[in-house]
Parts: sequence; C-alpha cells; structure tokens
Amino acid sequence: MKKSLLILLLGLLSVALVACGGGGDDDSAGEAEEVEVIGEDIEDATEITFWTFVGQHVDLYSDAAERWNEENPDRAIKLVAETYPFEQMHNNLLLAIQSGQGGPDIADIEIGQFPNYLQGEVQLEPLNEYVEPVLENAVTSRFENYAKDGNYYGVPTHVGATVMFYNTEIMDEAGVDIDAIETWDDFVAAGEQVVANTDSMMWNVGTEDWLMDMWPMISQQDSDAFDENGELTLDNQTNIDTLQFLQDVIYEHEIAEVTPGGMNQSEEFYGYFSDGGSASILAPLWYMGRFLDNMPDLEGKIAIRPMPAWEEGGKRSAGMGGTGTVVTNQSEDVELAKEFLAYAKLSEEGNINLWTVLGFDPPRWDTWESEEVQADNKYYDYFGDGIFDMLLEVRDDINQLNFTENTPDVISEFHTNVTQQTIRNDSQTPQEALEQAADAVRSEMDQ
Repeated sequence: MKKSLLILLLGLLSVALVACGGGGDDDSAGEAEEVEVIGEDIEDATEITFWTFVGQHVDLYSDAAERWNEENPDRAIKLVAETYPFEQMHNNLLLAIQSGQGGPDIADIEIGQFPNYLQGEVQLEPLNEYVEPVLENAVTSRFENYAKDGNYYGVPTHVGATVMFYNTEIMDEAGVDIDAIETWDDFVAAGEQVVANTDSMMWNVGTEDWLMDMWPMISQQDSDAFDENGELTLDNQTNIDTLQFLQDVIYEHEIAEVTPGGMNQSEEFYGYFSDGGSASILAPLWYMGRFLDNMPDLEGKIAIRPMPAWEEGGKRSAGMGGTGTVVTNQSEDVELAKEFLAYAKLSEEGNINLWTVLGFDPPRWDTWESEEVQADNKYYDYFGDGIFDMLLEVRDDINQLNFTENTPDVISEFHTNVTQQTIRNDSQTPQEALEQAADAVRSEMDQ
C-alpha cells in the first residue's frame, strides 16, 4: 500500500517534481506513446531497450547510440527507446522489478520515485565502476541522491541548480542593481523598491510549489523534511523560520503575492509573468526551457543570478528535481548496457550533450568551461552569457536531498494544508501548520 501510495501521489505532483518536463495522463492500454529505434538495420546488433517518461530525453540517447555504433562497429547496439506517461512508466517498471521479468535494460526514474526501487534487495545494477572515476570533477551530491549502502544505482541528468531569474526591465525601472542582492534581506529591500517604483510585485509564493519555494530555501540552510537517517524534521526551527519568511513577504513586507495558478509552471502564471506581474522567479536552471517555450517575448529581459543567501557567505543554491537513469538486472547484456549508459551520460561528450541537446546543467562541472558548452546557442541568446561562470561559483553549495517512502506524505500535507493555511489564507502560524503537518506524516509513518 505504501509503495502504491507513493507512486500515486508523486504521479499527481509530477508537474512540479519532474525536472525535465515529464508527466502526462495515464494510458491504461499499456502502450508506449512513442517508440524510436536506432540501429535496426545493423546486422547482429545487440538490442537495448530504454524506458523514459520524457520524450525529450530520447534525443540524448539516440545521438549517443549513433555515435556508439560509429565508434564500436563490432559491438553495435539496436536502441529501442520507448516513451510512456509518467505514472504508467513508473508503475510498469516497479511491477517488472518486483516480478523479475518484463523490464527494460535501461530506464529513467524520477528522483522522487527513486526510493521505491531501493527497497529490500535492490534489483538495479551498481554503476560504481563508471561513477566513481568522475566524482572528483562532478557535483557529487546529485549522485548521492541515487545511492544506497555505498553503491551508485542511478546517473543524474542534471545538477538542477536553483537560481533567481530577474526581469531586468522591471528591476532597472525600480532602480535595483540585481548584483547587489546577496542575502534574503537584500532581496526584501529590493522588493520594496520594486513595489514602490513600478506596477509589479517582486516575487510570488506558490501553494503547490514545494520544489520551487520551500525545499530549495531550506536545503540551502542544510535542512530538509527528513534527515540523513530518515527521521522527520519537517517542523524543525529552520523550516518554521523559512515558512515564516514566505508568509511575511506577502502579508508583512507586501512585496509578493500568491503564485497565479498555484505554481510557476502553470499557463496562468506564464501569462502573468510575461505581462510584468512580478520581477523574479526562484527555480532550478532547467526552468530556462519554460521561458523559451512559454514566455518567448521576454528574450533579452531575463538575467540569471544565484539565490540570495540567508546570511553573508551562506549557500546560494540548491539542487532540485532530477532523473536518475538505471540499468536493471534483467538486461541480457548488463555490461554492455552499463557501458552504453556511461557513454551517453557520464562521458565528457555525454555531459556536454546534456547541455547542447537538452539544455540541462551537466553534473560534470569540468565540462562547464568547454568550448562546446560556451558556444552560442538559444539559451545564451535568451539569457545572455555567464550562466556557467555563475554555476562554478555555487557548485559546492548544492546539498544532497533526503528522500524516503514518506516524502509524498510531506508534499501532500504541504500543498493540501500547510500552504493553504499560511500562504493563501494567513489563518495559521508557520509553526502551527508545520507541527500539524508533521503529526499527520508521523501517523502515516506509524501505520
């Protein structure tokens, strides 16, 4: 029941949690939405099946398969890439893992779902021989999200570094220097200037945005909903103070308002922000794609900067969202599947392609200053230069996230009760709301 509840809840929250733009309606027929085959005409090619819930990810593996076959004609692969709706794919994969049959060679697993696949005797293949050699040049916390008992089972798709996106047109009108915003106190002061001198708000706080508001803001303070031992810490003092800040920017400082549509990944919000409703967005770097796809008129008006710190010299980023790609123990050629996955996502060229093909910040920071990553593309055209220079400054600020099978209970309580009573209605104090939510989650944990 607990595993089924986990999948159901995280499926419903996939719009907010899927860093790479996944999600979708369930398809009870069990058919893949899309199937792409690379290398089907190569004689004696070894078939490798790949399941994903994000069609865009197929581009990365298709490119890798074509390069692999050119470089390894004696070990050619036939890549069969199948794209499914979010909930359906994770349900099917978990059933295949539990039954020991019917699974793919390689699969994407959304970060919030990953704990499901590490329960009991893990049916995924350890990837240490490929992961460990690159860790010294990578944001290691993102690999730890997919690890258990010293084994790395998933390869991250991006860092997901959380940043601030500022509308420079509004900030200039308000007389605010965005490079002078170093702390959250600076942010509030800048917001007061924005509200006083423009027709815009400074910011928005979501009621369905644990990933975009609360989580990164507590993570940068070395806090989380659970500690590293799985103990619930949702109602600790750091979290209470952070929620108090979110409540205060609306009702005391009056520089923010509730996010239209409840989250900054809604059509209502895209229109609001495009029309100058507010001056900033807190989101992971992968949110760049949301600007290009949904707010094209803001090209040249959006600047990316680190998160404000809670104190001078404090951490200025957090890693949010993500997808870990795994090799199942059902693969007929485990070693080939592992080697191909490492080639596609862990190699230097693979990491470069995470940026050039998908527009994601690669986990290997040693590629951030490469000629290929620095070359002009649509993201630099939209946001300007210096994106990876900024990331190099904050790469060590990114903490590991603590996921448990009760993570969806926390998210459900936060969206259903906590934000409604503190952010939308201002009818409870943050301490009251978080303590009430923590009691509800503890009841679930005791069942």
